[in-house]
This record gives sequence, structure tokens and C-alpha cells, in this order.
Amino acid sequence: YGLRDEFVGVVKSVVRSIAPDVAVVDISHDIARHDVRAGGLALARAAQYLVPGVVLGVIDPGVGTSRRAVAIEVGDGASVLVGPDNGLFAAAVAMVGGATRSVELDNAVFHIPAPGPTFAGRDIFGPVAAHLCAGVALDEVGTEIDPASLHPGLLPVGGRHGDTVFGEVMWCDHFGNLQLNLDPDDLEGFGAEVVLQWSGQTRRASRAVTFDQIPASGIGLLVDSYGVLALAVRGGSAAAELGLGEGDAVTLTDGGDPPGVDTPVTLGPRT
Repeated sequence: YGLRDEFVGVVKSVVRSIAPDVAVVDISHDIARHDVRAGGLALARAAQYLVPGVVLGVIDPGVGTSRRAVAIEVGDGASVLVGPDNGLFAAAVAMVGGATRSVELDNAVFHIPAPGPTFAGRDIFGPVAAHLCAGVALDEVGTEIDPASLHPGLLPVGGRHGDTVFGEVMWCDHFGNLQLNLDPDDLEGFGAEVVLQWSGQTRRASRAVTFDQIPASGIGLLVDSYGVLALAVRGGSAAAELGLGEGDAVTLTDGGDPPGVDTPVTLGPRT
């Protein structure tokens, strides 16, 4: 929903009106509008660190259509994800071991009256999430459906073919770091430098462990806090430096090790 309009505050107020003691933890309100994939990736990155409870997720370009409103139980009841059935939850559900139960939110007793059909977060998802927080059972808020019928999430799969690694930018964070859909093992046998290619452009990147190890004015390739490869610039933005963004394809090849530096030394007389 973003933070410019009143939408987030209204949804939170609806939740608190039903479950006044609930503690709300905000994950993000700045996902690009209509970007279900980006929202799904944000939930997947956060999933293993979220306190057990009810997760309310709304990126819903199909609001008011025949797309289902759902609640998905994971961890044998440890948490429930509430929102649209459009693939938003697929990656997060997979990250925590899959769904144990799911229901379609068709019991209007747990909704609030809707003047129009375009604000399901206020009228359906928020109220249902609040009722679940207040102790209402999952099977009361809707009709059980097969978890296998839930809309899948479509995520790019990268990997290595011969000496070339094919990847895609999955996420550009606030700092301009570019998370790739690649595992460190994809670079097995590579040297200290990697050759990046995208859209007819080529740059060399230095492999690093920390941001501080990235050479000044250079590109770094490191393992990020989620355990996957990311491109970064020390004190700057890799996205701005390279002109890359989410969804852009990149290839990586071995750049070997940088050449050594010869330093002349003059020996004085022995004393």
C-alpha cells in the first residue's frame, strides 16, 4: 500500500478494533505496486526470522476478481498467512516446510461491510487476521481447500552450465546491493575475480567477504546475509554503478586471480 495514503493505518486500526492486544510487526510497505514476485521474495527472506503468529500480506492487483482470499497454516499451526491466492505466499510457505492446512475466506461473518470491492485488506484480510489473533479457529473463517491447489510462485532459477554461471537479479535493497539467484557453490573453482556480462556490457568483480574488502571504485561479489551471492560497491550503489535492477539477467565467468604486484626494493649495506 505504501505510506503516502491512509490504507496502512486503516488496516491496522481495523485489526486493533478486533484484537486490541495484538502486537503488529511491519515487514515492509514499500514493495513496488502490483509486484507480487517482489513481495513474495520479501516474505521468503523474512519467513525464518518472524515470530510465530499471523502474517498479513496484501499485494493484490486482482482484488475484486475471482482470485481467492485464503489463509494458509504452516508449521502445524505455528503461523497462518492471510492474503490473496496469487502466489504471494508460495516462496515463504516453501521456506518453512510447506502448508499443513489452508482455507478459502468465504465466511462473511468475519469480514466487515464493504462499500466497494477494491479494499480487501480492510474488509477481508485484516479482519480475518485479527480474528485469528483473537483465537478464532482456522476452520471457522472459511472452507478448507487443498494446499496443492494454491497458486504457485514463479521464481527464476539460476545455475552453472560448463564454465558459465547464469543468474538474475532477484532484489535490489535500499543500499543498491544486488542479490542474485545464485549459491556460492555455483562459483566452485573460480578465482578471486569474476567477469560479469549483461546487456552487452562487461565488468570485473572482486570476490569479497565484507563490504570493506571491496576495492575502491570496484565491484564486489560476496555472500549476503541470506546466504546467496550479491553484487555490491563499497560505500555506494551497485545498482547505480552497473545500471542493473530486479529481473535483469547476468552471466558470470571465471576471471582468475589478479596479477601480483612487483615492488622494487633497494638493499643497503650490512651493518
